Amino acid sequence: MTTLFLYFGAALAEIGGCFAFWAWLRLGKSVLWLIPGVLALAVFAYLLTRIDTDFAGRAYAAYGGIYIASSLLWLWVVEGVRADRWDLTGAAICLLGAAIILWGPRAV
Repeated sequence: MTTLFLYFGAALAEIGGCFAFWAWLRLGKSVLWLIPGVLALAVFAYLLTRIDTDFAGRAYAAYGGIYIASSLLWLWVVEGVRADRWDLTGAAICLLGAAIILWGPRAV
């Protein structure tokens, strides 16, 4: 369960950090938005290193599914746009893939 919290925390930090840049460049917000954006991206990187796996590539690959699902949640909560059935179907497939990558049986 800790792994999922770390992944979702990393996703929130990455999406929030990237959104700060989006707000500055695309929405005309102040350049000061970059300060919390950069801090959030540092938190993202830190949290992703806390994933309990022996290989960084596997942690990053599994994170992809969590990131996609979290991005759709951001779309709804922050941007006020509901995901459609194709968004949700794609996210479900990605989450299944992330679970297989993270918890699939491995040869020792």
